[in-house]
Amino acid sequence: MLPTLDTLRARLADRRTDAGELLASCLARIEDRGGEGARVFPHGASPAARAQAEASDAMRRFGVAGPLAGIPVSVKDLFDVQGETTRAGSRILSGAPASRDAIAIGRLRAAGAVWVGRTNMTEFAYSGLGINPHFGTPANPFDRAAGRIPGGSSSGAAVSVTDGMAAAGIGSDTGGSCRIPAALCGLAGFKPTAARIPLQGAVPLSTSYDSVGSIAPSVACCAALDSIMAGEPELQRCEERSLAGLRLAVPSSIVMDGLDAQVAAAFERAIARLTAAGAVVKEVAFGSWQGLGSLGEHGGLVAMEAWSWHVGLIKDHAAGYDPRVLARIRLGSQNSTAEYLRMRALRSELCLRADDELQPYDAIVCPTVPIVAPRIADLEEESAYTSTNRLLLRNPAIANMLDLCAVSIPCHAQGDAPVGLMLMGRHMSDRRLLAIGMGVEQVVSQTH
Repeated sequence: MLPTLDTLRARLADRRTDAGELLASCLARIEDRGGEGARVFPHGASPAARAQAEASDAMRRFGVAGPLAGIPVSVKDLFDVQGETTRAGSRILSGAPASRDAIAIGRLRAAGAVWVGRTNMTEFAYSGLGINPHFGTPANPFDRAAGRIPGGSSSGAAVSVTDGMAAAGIGSDTGGSCRIPAALCGLAGFKPTAARIPLQGAVPLSTSYDSVGSIAPSVACCAALDSIMAGEPELQRCEERSLAGLRLAVPSSIVMDGLDAQVAAAFERAIARLTAAGAVVKEVAFGSWQGLGSLGEHGGLVAMEAWSWHVGLIKDHAAGYDPRVLARIRLGSQNSTAEYLRMRALRSELCLRADDELQPYDAIVCPTVPIVAPRIADLEEESAYTSTNRLLLRNPAIANMLDLCAVSIPCHAQGDAPVGLMLMGRHMSDRRLLAIGMGVEQVVSQTH
């Protein structure tokens, strides 16, 4: 069982451990040649990590400790960290080190987080599989010998946590990039309402859909990280929502299609437990969802906005891109400015309709993704890669398209392939959704 942030904070507070010891444990796992360290942290540990840990311990001796003081945290390689180069999982971006932290990273640093290192990811965050041909693909902790995908694009973030290389990982989420790897690797993953956490200092994929999220052992861990990055008071355990009378909506279309047997069984058990705990679960048809297909034409807003950022780089460095990522970005060139504006307007309309439809419910509940993690080797063919990527993105991307908040919670039995249960909440209802998620986690978690 992985230690939560609260557990580590308690150990640090009563001097059962210190920041140096926690970091040393993480570094030992990263340096283990038999482990996934080289694929999780392809550029090694942060050169400033030991100095940060030493400073944290020194400050604590003088009674000065922020809410994350001494906690080892990994950073997805698309966030600027002062003094380090941001590569976004690519070989193209290899310029000068960042002169300042991304805003979210700076807030966590001010809270005392110790940066373990920069985690591997799908190149430029443009896939939900987590495969990276440049630096290798970290293997999923489940059935590791089979070499299963970790999910993406925050692939290294998830494996850094499952393998004890960090206590938590900071990632981005544009179509499920925190929640997919969390679900496939047996962790909690949170995607906030996009506007709550500033994106300055992060390499963009889609300015419409990008959000700053986290992957950690529990929902409470994600809530702690989220509160700091959003500049809000930390959510307290006493705010955890009771499930008695909780109104949960199971969508009648899209998200329940094509579930494999393991996901279907885990989801049914989770719903049964929630119902037994007093939640009111109702199947609902959301009319706004019928327009989501139009937002994905020719790559949709993501491809258009990615193309606008990459067009210059592609002109000079196309050969250096992962061909599968390059092809997806180039889809954006097929759309006109008029089409972009039309799609932005359609999205705004659907977001308003969705928010109205969600008013009678506390949250939507559904599987995070419809399948368990496939083998990396089985996705070598283009058709398998493309179809699996679409399938993994299908459910979590709804929250990004409709500008909702969402959390993925493990709901599989111990020893089984990881399965995530996703809760989606209304726009800017993040703290409420996390409070609900903490209560749901207590009921559906079967991993220990």
